[in-house]
Amino acid sequence: MAKGRKRAESEKTERVFVGSPVGDGIAIGIARCQDSRAAFNVREITIPPTKVRSEQHRLLEAAAKASGRLEKLHGQATRMGNAAGEELGYIIEAYQQMLSGSRLIRGVQRRIASDNINAEAAVLKEIGAMSEAFASMDDAYLSARIADIREVGRRLVEALSADAPKASKALPRNAIIIADELSPADTALLDPRQLAGMATMFGGVESHTAIVARSLGIPAVVAAANMMDGVQSGDTIIIDGSTGQVIVSPTEATLKAYRHKQTTFLKAQKSLKKLKTVPAVTRDGFKIKLQANVELPTELESVLASGAEGIGLFRSEFMFMNRAELPGEDEQFEVLAQVVKTMAGRPVTIRTLDAGADKLGDVVGLKPGPNPALGLRAIRFSLSRRKLLMTQLSAILRASALGPVRILLPMVSSVEEIREVRRIIGRLSARLKAKGVKVPDPMPPIGAMIEIPGAALTADALAAESDFFAIGTNDLTQYTLAIDRTDEQVSYLYNPLHPAVLRLIQFSAEAASAAGIPVSVCGEVAGDDRLTPLLLGFGITELSMAPASVLKVKKRILDLNLTAITGRVRRITAESDPTRIRELLDTLSPSDSRA
Repeated sequence: MAKGRKRAESEKTERVFVGSPVGDGIAIGIARCQDSRAAFNVREITIPPTKVRSEQHRLLEAAAKASGRLEKLHGQATRMGNAAGEELGYIIEAYQQMLSGSRLIRGVQRRIASDNINAEAAVLKEIGAMSEAFASMDDAYLSARIADIREVGRRLVEALSADAPKASKALPRNAIIIADELSPADTALLDPRQLAGMATMFGGVESHTAIVARSLGIPAVVAAANMMDGVQSGDTIIIDGSTGQVIVSPTEATLKAYRHKQTTFLKAQKSLKKLKTVPAVTRDGFKIKLQANVELPTELESVLASGAEGIGLFRSEFMFMNRAELPGEDEQFEVLAQVVKTMAGRPVTIRTLDAGADKLGDVVGLKPGPNPALGLRAIRFSLSRRKLLMTQLSAILRASALGPVRILLPMVSSVEEIREVRRIIGRLSARLKAKGVKVPDPMPPIGAMIEIPGAALTADALAAESDFFAIGTNDLTQYTLAIDRTDEQVSYLYNPLHPAVLRLIQFSAEAASAAGIPVSVCGEVAGDDRLTPLLLGFGITELSMAPASVLKVKKRILDLNLTAITGRVRRITAESDPTRIRELLDTLSPSDSRA
């Protein structure tokens, strides 16, 4: 049997698919293919007007049934007792909210009545419309919620059908899941002891499924286009979680190379763990603060395991998404208080809501503008909805009394925005004190996020009103180059090493230095150790990144002599050719950076 399989494998041609890496490492195993598209093969049936109300009622019964099945899954998640189980618990709660009087359910009911069609077909039409609307939004986090909508839709269709969902077969050891897409629930319930890795055709690096994969610590790739057409269950597969490559039926030479690469990676990971408690200090004595970006509270375990000195960016959006009403002050305080307590004295930078009418229109009664990326969002949205902002700031102030907290304002474009937030915080502080509620004294530092060119070009003025800067290189690159990085037609032009982007980063860092305030970088480039010398050469002494990147960036810092490379960094920023910039970056290698 083994010889037969080996002979069959040798007759196949090696094929390579490329997607987005979301879980570091190398996996070599056997493919187990899962195609969820079959769940959406339903017929559209025209119903008479007299049957509309009964069909709408059937939908509500199905929603209740799907919610009940999720409740059982919630119990399984609780018993898991790990980060993936915790993450799954949050996801299930969001799904249950979507199944209870949400925009999705209301939309399906309207379609049943307006189109006179069966509930199953109405579900597919509504999730299709919602997915299209979400996909057009210029926001990685929100675009990633498409998978959540599709998953809730799938569960609704299953509940509407007579058959209960079939239990999946047990995975063979060393299995690699290959799927069009995986729901976060499916991902979280996978056994990492059996699973070597996973790859999907759809999904994004900000999706819940990607977050769960990282929690499980498995090599993973998403958005590998057309992959399902080139893989069969039983094929030998290599997942390269560093480059995003999925290699099907590799040759013996490829297998040998990747086995060596896998061994090297595991040795490097083991070596990096020894650096957890080592201070991030360059060879010539410059101390660099390494912190972590956090999307969800379930990531705190990995933050502490990484040795990060704090949280440089805590995204608060998860508290507001996929729900019928906004979270109250007490609910937000409880979440934030737990984060601050868990970090045990390490600083936590909380970013106020980076959302707008495109995401919260149903809840706050606003219609999205024609271009959400350039419309009412982030701090301008919060200032237009004072009650929402005051509720969030009150919760943050209360949490600030429990440990060191900084408040970060997203998408700042003017000094007046910072001044107005300061005025609001002053009034809220006085109000809380009058009620006997403990608040910090002095008030938490207030920082501006530099992520649009206008902010970078007026960084000197903003620095006079700010206590710190955080440079968001993802949006700064996107807005500077007028490129939607989620649009495959132009995404190849997205380049954080474009000279215009580098000069804006440098100008912002110099403005912060002149004003005597700290400046950090919290975009994707902060976690790219190849770019670490460049950022440090700009005078940036704080970096915030995904927890998984902290130790490799620390290793790069320990090998650097910052004084020796400063002159070369200046030459890089004087270049106008991005290709030449990349070449010069390679000259900032550890061996060349020593005095």
